[in-house]
Amino acid sequence: MRKCSAQIFAIVLFTSWIAAAVPGFANDPDHPDNQPLKVPLDVGLPPFAFKTPDGKTTGFAYDLAVEIARRLGRPGVAVQDVNFSAVFAGLYAKRFEMVTAPTNITKERAEKLLFSEPYMPTGLGFLVKKGSGKITSLDALKGKTVAVNSGSLSDTWASANAGKYGFTVQRYNKNADAVEAVMVGRAFANIADLPVTRYIAMQNPMVEIGYVYNSGNNFGLVFRPDDKAFRYHVDSILKCMKTDGSFAKIYKKWFGIDPEPGTSAATVYPGTGAPGFPGYHPTAPKAPCR
Repeated sequence: MRKCSAQIFAIVLFTSWIAAAVPGFANDPDHPDNQPLKVPLDVGLPPFAFKTPDGKTTGFAYDLAVEIARRLGRPGVAVQDVNFSAVFAGLYAKRFEMVTAPTNITKERAEKLLFSEPYMPTGLGFLVKKGSGKITSLDALKGKTVAVNSGSLSDTWASANAGKYGFTVQRYNKNADAVEAVMVGRAFANIADLPVTRYIAMQNPMVEIGYVYNSGNNFGLVFRPDDKAFRYHVDSILKCMKTDGSFAKIYKKWFGIDPEPGTSAATVYPGTGAPGFPGYHPTAPKAPCR
């Protein structure tokens, strides 16, 4: 009886915390029910977001946003093509409601933003021109140039390690331009999130993965730090999508395989947010799925 009462108290306390975060969530002007869900995507970053030959936006992150909007009861999505280096400023300015572009969960970011639970494992992939040879160690980058998407985690990693390994860094507003730099010989390698480099290497016969850096990171959806109620609502939707198989369906569509058991793409986490990071809340009542 005491255990049951404690659980009920924890749920009531958590629900009160959510309610206090954004009063009247259904009527919240930041998330109007009768308007499309406003999201930023770095269009030109396949397989997450890119244009089809007829000019339509598509990709994993786009499909994920569309399904979340549907379950929120919103009339579709309004995509803004935003360079990744500008997504957080735009989120703070309320130009969009959440960040669906692939974003690494890090302690530094979690101290300033709210994350959903993890939804995809990632690392860093080093994309090189086909035939240039595998990179046996990072020391092989000495004297070479690497190209990165400005503001991304690969940019952060390259900036922190350029002096240690003796390479120079070129920054581009679009990762597609960083890949182009490799193909034309301006850069030796393009460093990007591993799912991105794997997809590009599969689609482009001119390049291949030369090295994989296993960071142990995961992607998460991103929210403003004061948007606790909306984060909770979307986090619950993400859990439902993992449970009912719809997340796995989108994942397989774009990566050609089912989510690997035990990874964040196949795991429903307790609580709300990313366990072990600032902003995580360990208690969450079970939300109904629809």
